[in-house]
Amino acid sequence: MQVVVSFMSVALFAIIAQALFAAGLLVAAPVNRVSNRFLALLMGAIALWVLDGFFRVSGLYGQNAGLYFSPIYYSLAFGPLLYFYVRSLVNSGFRWRARYWMHFGPVLAQAGLYWWLRFQPYAVRNAFWEQVHRPFSYRLEFIGTWVSLMVYLWLSLRVLRDYSRWLEDNFSEVSRLRLRWLRWLLVLLAVVSGQWLAELVLREFFEVYYRYDYSTELLGVVVFVIGIVGLRQADMRAVQFAPEAEAPEETPAAPSTAEPTVKAGSAVDFAAPMAPDSSAAPAASAPESAPETTAATPPAAVLPDPLVMERIRRALVEDGLYQNPTLTLAELSAHTGLAPRLISFTVNAGFGRSFNDLVNGYRVAEVQRRLAAPDARRFTLLGIAFESGFNSKTTFNRIFKQLTGVAPRDYQA
Repeated sequence: MQVVVSFMSVALFAIIAQALFAAGLLVAAPVNRVSNRFLALLMGAIALWVLDGFFRVSGLYGQNAGLYFSPIYYSLAFGPLLYFYVRSLVNSGFRWRARYWMHFGPVLAQAGLYWWLRFQPYAVRNAFWEQVHRPFSYRLEFIGTWVSLMVYLWLSLRVLRDYSRWLEDNFSEVSRLRLRWLRWLLVLLAVVSGQWLAELVLREFFEVYYRYDYSTELLGVVVFVIGIVGLRQADMRAVQFAPEAEAPEETPAAPSTAEPTVKAGSAVDFAAPMAPDSSAAPAASAPESAPETTAATPPAAVLPDPLVMERIRRALVEDGLYQNPTLTLAELSAHTGLAPRLISFTVNAGFGRSFNDLVNGYRVAEVQRRLAAPDARRFTLLGIAFESGFNSKTTFNRIFKQLTGVAPRDYQA
């Protein structure tokens, strides 16, 4: 057989080779092992879809009719593999469960059909094309792939939306955990889905085949992006976002008497200072005595305990935990002996901020205090930022401007 050499055939061949190479690297990567395997399978499934386009533009289909109905079509796996990649990436404790197989039932049927046809004589395959595939099963496969991808795109975006909210309440440094590249990937796949829909309309209502089919090229771009960015994904082993495993939200209780408490006469600093000349900027006022909870009072009416707020403030400020660049809610919980849910509730309801905003507020306040000191010129701005708990220049600039309204260098000037 002779391959027709063209720009498109060379480009598709390069994309397939890059996808398979990157998939191998993902499988062998020492971090994000479970999620990387889902991503590698997704890349492999897309690469096989692109292989169909390569066979077409290189003239191989025309030279060898036996290549038709090769078992290279696993498009019904695109959506489920993407969804489980997202779920396992944001939860390092993700474990496969038997019920998840139901998501892959359609692609198993799709694969079974093509593998069965692969071992049938050409006459059987040709008859299947004329009597079944062209009038019925091709449409079912194409429309099914589009519907599946749209459903799982929506599910994946919903997981990422909830994950973003959870991230702010559990991590003080989130720049490498935001997964913005993954959102762009989902948008790109949505574009592919839109193109498929246009192709479906043209074929079903105008009998136009392949003239405006750009799905192969678009999927080639998708798999190329995955191969580059997926390998650069940060280690997510500290992230365990598993909303489906959480029990219904309970009203946090006040700390038990066995836990350390704060003296009644102690001053309470309710929030991080936001300016160098202010040592306390209350985000929420705590009542002198919390009302008793009765059957008529909903759980949401329970107010945060000032003593718990003081313990959190002391841990962050006096014990200097805010200077830990990678401080997490779990680490603050271990330090204070308070339950993570109690801390999260108190930070949100008492300080009026997310955990991320609270910690970064203390960090910015420390930078402001250092810049206002007489010896500030002895230190670099970035050095002060790092000593205050930031570990990234980009994150420091973004957070500082977000909280103060001015860029760090403008504030320093």
